[in-house]
Amino acid sequence: MGLSFKMKKELKLINAVVLAIVTLLYLSARNLVFTNNEKQTANDFFLVTKVVDGDTINLSDGRKVRLIGVDTPEVGYSKKLLRDSKKSGQSIKTIQALGRKASDFAKKLYAGKRVRLEYDVEGKDRYGRTLAYVYLNNGLFVNAELIKEGYAQVMTVTPNVKFSDYFLKLQKEAREAKRGLWKD
Repeated sequence: MGLSFKMKKELKLINAVVLAIVTLLYLSARNLVFTNNEKQTANDFFLVTKVVDGDTINLSDGRKVRLIGVDTPEVGYSKKLLRDSKKSGQSIKTIQALGRKASDFAKKLYAGKRVRLEYDVEGKDRYGRTLAYVYLNNGLFVNAELIKEGYAQVMTVTPNVKFSDYFLKLQKEAREAKRGLWKD
């Protein structure tokens, strides 16, 4: 005996809903795939082995981490340095000097210290770096501190926007107070 028309219709609807849920789960999770050493709990801390520049660090577990929501001036010669120079009207040497100041501030802030990572929507950037919000073991929110003290600008890249409004507020305050790189 076959299924009634109504039952067939209900099964098709259930299948469509299940397929939609599975698709949404896949799309949500595809950028959050971490290797085994990236699986962590909220209480896991990692040693900062190197401050690459103001917005990128290396951790003791081998990961390179790009701080979400912040952008510091470039130190090394790169296409981004050339773009930033053209966009801002500042010389390459000026941008590199500002980049060294931002990098020095970051080193004083958390080089050799233990940090905890918090993630947003995407787990990695196009260069394979882990994207994260970084906290010191005393609770200091490093991404926010860089902006608050004027050593980074806000750089919002969707879909990682959890703290974008907060960061914009901190940036406005830093500029008005002429802190860090905003000094005359």
